[in-house]
Amino acid sequence: MKTITKNFVFFSTTLILPPVIANEQAIELETIEVISVTPLQGSSVDIDKIPSQVQTATAEELEKSQSLSLADYLNQHLGSVHINEAQNNPLQPDIYYRGFVASPLQGMPQGLSVYVNGVRFNEPFGDSVNWDLIPKGAIDSIALYPGSNPMYGLNSLGGALSIQTKTGFSAPKHQLEVYGGSWDRHSEELTSGWNNGTWGYFIDLHNFGEQGWRDHSRSSAKQVFGTLSWRNDQGALDLTLAANDNTLKGNGASPIQLFEQQRKAIFTHPDITKTRMLFAELSGNYDLNDDITVSANTYFRQNRMSSLNGDDSDYDECSEDDSLLCDEDDEAVIDINDNFVDAEDAVEGATNNTSQTYMRSYGGSIQSAFNQDLFGHENNLVVGGSFDYATVHFESNTELAELLDDRGTRGSGIEVKESRVRLNTATKSYSLFFSDHFSITKALTVMISGRYNHTRLTMKNQFIDGEDKLSGSHSFDRFNPAVGLTYQVAEPLTLYGSYSESSRVPTPMELSCADEDDPCKLPNAFIADPPLAQVVAKTWEAGFRGNLSELMDKGDLNWNLGFFHTTNHNDIIFNRGGDSISEGFFSNIGQTRRYGIEAGMSVNYPRLFSEIDDWSFSTNYTYLNARFLDSFVTQNPLDNDEASLVTRGDRIPGLPEHIFKASVGVDLWQRWSIALDTLYSGDQFFRGDEANETSHLGGYWVFNARTEVEINKYVTLFGSVNNIFDRQYKSFGVYGDADEVLGDDYDNGQFVSPGAPRAGWVGIRLTL
Repeated sequence: MKTITKNFVFFSTTLILPPVIANEQAIELETIEVISVTPLQGSSVDIDKIPSQVQTATAEELEKSQSLSLADYLNQHLGSVHINEAQNNPLQPDIYYRGFVASPLQGMPQGLSVYVNGVRFNEPFGDSVNWDLIPKGAIDSIALYPGSNPMYGLNSLGGALSIQTKTGFSAPKHQLEVYGGSWDRHSEELTSGWNNGTWGYFIDLHNFGEQGWRDHSRSSAKQVFGTLSWRNDQGALDLTLAANDNTLKGNGASPIQLFEQQRKAIFTHPDITKTRMLFAELSGNYDLNDDITVSANTYFRQNRMSSLNGDDSDYDECSEDDSLLCDEDDEAVIDINDNFVDAEDAVEGATNNTSQTYMRSYGGSIQSAFNQDLFGHENNLVVGGSFDYATVHFESNTELAELLDDRGTRGSGIEVKESRVRLNTATKSYSLFFSDHFSITKALTVMISGRYNHTRLTMKNQFIDGEDKLSGSHSFDRFNPAVGLTYQVAEPLTLYGSYSESSRVPTPMELSCADEDDPCKLPNAFIADPPLAQVVAKTWEAGFRGNLSELMDKGDLNWNLGFFHTTNHNDIIFNRGGDSISEGFFSNIGQTRRYGIEAGMSVNYPRLFSEIDDWSFSTNYTYLNARFLDSFVTQNPLDNDEASLVTRGDRIPGLPEHIFKASVGVDLWQRWSIALDTLYSGDQFFRGDEANETSHLGGYWVFNARTEVEINKYVTLFGSVNNIFDRQYKSFGVYGDADEVLGDDYDNGQFVSPGAPRAGWVGIRLTL
C-alpha cells in the first residue's frame, strides 16, 4: 500500500487531513503554510497568495526566545517593530510598527489593532492596548499583518496583530516553568492541556513579580486563562475564560540631568496602574461541506482600571490675595464643596491625580468562507459581519498633596472642583466585510476586499458645573477597500503589491479634549467636544520574497525586500498648548506620511561544521521616513509662552529612521542551544518637538544572549543575559518642567526613559 500525506502549518486555524490509503510507500509532500485573512478562524489562504509580507510566530518560537512578554518578543524579533518605554515598566511598553503605535497610555494615537481569538482587544475608551493582560504562555500563534488592512477593522492604520491562544488540541501537555534573577524578578507559570479526541481543556496560571531596577518600581501580575474545547469531523467549539489582577508601577521619564547623576532615579512617584479584567468568549466553526465553512464568536469583556499619579503642583498663592490658592491663570481654586481653598491650610507642592475607568463590552462576529472554484479557477471568498457595544464610566480627581523628600506625595484630602470629571460613554459599532482571493493562473492571484464600518459614540456628563460641554453624540461611517496581487515569477521568487485603506474614529478621550481655547491636562481632565474628523490611512506597498532552499545542499533560506507608503488623512495629535507643558488639546492636523524599506532574511543550516551543530541566522532592517505633510502651530517645547511652526517635512517625534535586528544561534547535539540577539534603534526627536527645533535623542545598540539545555524530555534548564555590555541607552524622550520640583539648577526641559542595565535570569521547565 502507498500512503500519501500532506503537511499543513496553520496560524489562526486548524485542519486535520486523514491519510488516504493507496499502497505501502509513504510520500510526504511539501508543507503549505496557510493563514487567516480575517480575525476569525475558518478563512485561511495560502500565505504565498497574501499581497503583503505577513510575519508569524509559533508558541515554540515564543518559548525558545525567553521573552518576558509578547510585546518583548515583538520588539526583539519582528521587523519594523520598536518600543518606546514611556512608562519604564516592562509590561507597559509602547509598541510601534511602521511608525504606528499600540500603547497602554491613554491619549496616544492608536494606529494598530490587536485581536485575541477574533475579539478586538483595543480598549473601548481610548483604543489603547494593555499588553499585561495577555499571558505569553497561553499564546499558540501570532500573525502581524502590515498595511491598512480593512479586514481588521478600526485602528488598523499601519497594521494588525492577530493572536490565537492554545487549546487542549493544540497544546496537549502539562508544563511548569519557573525562573528568577535580577531585580527580584520571578515568574511561575503552570500550563496544562489534554484531549480525548472529542473534548479537551487548556489552562494557564501565571504569577509574575519584580522589584524593578528603578526606585519605587515594584510590580506584580497575576493571570489565569482557560479554554474548554469540543471537536468532531465537521466542527469545533471553544469556550474561553480569562482574568487578571495586575498592579504595575511605571514611573516614566526622568529629567536628563537627574538621569546623568543617577540612572535608576525617578522624578516623582507614585505612578500606579491597576487592571482587573474578566473575559469570556464562545467561538466555533462548522463545515457545511468540503467547500463552505461558517465561523462565529460572541464575547463579554470587562476591565476595571485605576491609576494614581503623584505629580508637581500648578497651584500657588494668589497674586492679589496671598491667603488664597490660585491656578496658573491666577484664579482662586475652589474645592468640591464650593469653598475657596486657603493657601495656609492647603498642602502645596504636589498633586495626586487619580482616575477610575470601568469598561464593559460585548459583541460578536459571523462569517462564511467559500472555497469553490470559480470559472475553473481556484477562488477563496469570505463574507461576514460584526457588532460591538461598549459602555464606559470614567472619573478623575485632582487632590492637593505634599511633596516629600523622596519626591513622593502625601494627600491632603482637598480635591479641586475644576478637575473633577464624571463621564459616561457608549460606543456602538457594526461592520460588514468581504475578501476574495482569485487565482487567474497557478502563479497569479488577485485579492480584493472591503469593509464598511459604522460607529456611534454617545457621551453624557455626570458632573455638570456650569455649561455642559462634555455631553454629545457623534457618528462615523466609512467603507474601506483593498486590492492586491501576488505573482510567482519563479519557484524561489514571488512578486507582491497592494493598495489598502483603513480608518479610526476619534476616541471619547480625544473628543472630550478638543477645544483649542480650553486645553486640558492629559489625561486627567476633559473640557469640551468640538467635532473631530476620523483618520483615514491609505497604504501602497510592493516587494519581493522567496525561498532559496532548493539552491542549497541542505537547510533553507527565506528572504524578503519591500517598500511601503502610508498617508494619514485628518491625522489627530495631542497639540500642546496651555499654561503648562502638559496641557493641550487634540486636533486634526492634516496629512502625515510614513514610508520606508523593509528587508529580512532567515537561514537554517543543519550540520554546518560537524554532525552535532545546527545553525540559524535571521536579520531584519527597516528604513522609516515619518513626516508631517501640513503646517500647524504648536507650543514651543522650551518656552510655554512661545509658539512653534511645524512645517511640511518635519519628522514625527518618537520614531527612529533606522531599525536593525539580528540573531544567530546554534543547537548542539539537539539538546543545547546558544543564541545572541542584537537590536539597533536609530535617533529620534523628543515628543513635544514636532517642529524639530531642538537636539534629538541618540540611537542605541543592545546585545542579549540566551541558552537552553534539555536534560531529558522532561527537564529543561534555561538562562538569559540582557544588555550584555551594560549600555546606558535611552529609548524615549519628552519635554517637561523639572525645576519646579528639583530646583533652578535643573533647567534642561528634556526628560528621558533610561534603558534597563545588564541583568540575568535562570530557570527550569518541567514537561509531561
